Amino acid sequence: MNAAAQSPAQAEHTALRKEISRPMLTVFVIGDVLGAGIYALVGEVAGKVGGAIWTAFLLAGILAAFTATSYAELVTKYPQAAGAALYANKAYKRTFVTFLIAFAVMCSGVTSAATLATAFGGDYLSEFVTLPKILVGIVFLGLLALINFRGIKESIKLNLGLTAIELTGLLLVAAIGLVFILDGGGDPGRALEFTEGEAVPLAMLSGASLAFFALIGFEDSVNVAEETQEPSRIFPPALFTGLAIALVVYIVVTLIAGIAVPVDQLKESDGPLLEVVTLGPIAINAKVFSAIALFALTNGALINMIMASRLIYGMAQQGIVPRVMGRVHPERRTPYVAIVFVAGLAMALVVIGNLPNLADTTVLLLLSVFVTVNVAVLILRNDPVEHEHWHAPTVLPILGAVAALALIVQKAFDDAVVFAYAGGLLALGIVLWAITRMLTGPPEPIDPTKLAG
Repeated sequence: MNAAAQSPAQAEHTALRKEISRPMLTVFVIGDVLGAGIYALVGEVAGKVGGAIWTAFLLAGILAAFTATSYAELVTKYPQAAGAALYANKAYKRTFVTFLIAFAVMCSGVTSAATLATAFGGDYLSEFVTLPKILVGIVFLGLLALINFRGIKESIKLNLGLTAIELTGLLLVAAIGLVFILDGGGDPGRALEFTEGEAVPLAMLSGASLAFFALIGFEDSVNVAEETQEPSRIFPPALFTGLAIALVVYIVVTLIAGIAVPVDQLKESDGPLLEVVTLGPIAINAKVFSAIALFALTNGALINMIMASRLIYGMAQQGIVPRVMGRVHPERRTPYVAIVFVAGLAMALVVIGNLPNLADTTVLLLLSVFVTVNVAVLILRNDPVEHEHWHAPTVLPILGAVAALALIVQKAFDDAVVFAYAGGLLALGIVLWAITRMLTGPPEPIDPTKLAG
C-alpha cells in the first residue's frame, strides 16, 4: 500500500510527525555537538599541541566538516532515522558489515560514557570530596543506569535541563576569561605557542585527533530526519550552521583558556576550565563551576548510555545479538538487560582505561564509521531516488575519508593501545554475533531503521 492509499489512522501509526523546523534543527545540532568533552579534555589537548589549543579544535572542526557533507547528502537522499547503519546497509549490502557499523556506533557510546565517568571523579569532584576515581566512575555509571532504567521520558527531561546548564558553563568560561585578559592578565603570545621540539603540523594533527572527541555528535542529528520538515531542503544548512556555531564556541573557549592559563597548569588538571573561571575580577567560586561541570559530564554520559542501550536492544529485537538483550521490563517498559550490559561494559572500561585512552578509543571507533560513510556516499551515487536531494561536491567525501584515515594513523603513532581497546570491543560484538548464529542459524536481512528500537 502506498502512502496515498493509506487511511488517516494508518498514516498516524506509520509516520512520525514532522515538527522540527530549520531553527529547531540548528539548535538540536548545536546541542548535540556542544558537550561535556571540552570540560574534560582541554588540558589533554594542551599537552599535545601547546598553548595554541584553539588550532587543534579548528583543524578538528574542518576535518569533521568534510564528513558532515557526506551525512548531509545521505540524510537528504534517505531521510530515515537510522544513520550510518542504513547507509552502510544500502552501500555494501552485507548484513555483517551493517552489524559491525551499528556495533561500532554502540561501542562509541559506551566508551564516551566511560570517558566522562572517568572525568567525573577528577578535579571537579575534588572541590567537594576526594574519592578513588575508579570507584566514583563505577557508582556514577550505576546511577545513570538507574535513571535510564526508570524511563526514557525521565531521561530526556533531565537531559534538557543539563544541556542548558552545560551551555551556561561555557559562556561563563568565555566571559570570565575575557575580562581577565582585558584586565591585563594572561599572555596573548601563548595562543601561538606549540609544543617545543614538535613539528607544528604534527602537533596540530595530534591535538586534533583528541579534540575530535568534543566535536562528535553532529552525526546523531540524522536520527531525527523523519521528524524534520522538508529534510532535503533544510538539513544541510541546519547541520553546517549548527556545527559552525559549536566550533566557534569551542575556539573562543580554548583560545581564552590558552591565553589565560599556563600550558603546564592546564596539562596537570583534569578539570581544566576550572583554572579559567577562578581568575580575574569576575571570578566565580570554584565549587559553583565544578557543579556546572559535573552536570555537563552527567548529561554527556547519560545521552551516550541511552543511545548505546537502545542500539543493543534494537539489535536483539532483530536477532542480530542474543535476544535476551531485547527483554523489556514489564512495568518500566525499558530494555533493562541492554541497560545492564551497556553499564557493565562501561564500568569495565573505567577500571582498565584512563581519560585520554578512552576518549581516543571513542574517536577511533567513530573515525572508522566515518570512513565507511564517506565511501558509501560515492558508491550510492549509482542509486537514484525519485526526490531531489543535496549533493556534496565529490572532493569533500574523498577528503572526509582521507582525513578520517589520517587521524586513525595519527592515533597509531600517539598510542597504539587504543586499537586494542577498540578491537577488543568489536571482537566482543563478533562473539555475540557468532553465538546468535549458533542458536538461531543464518541471519535475516537487517532493517537499520529498527536498530534504535
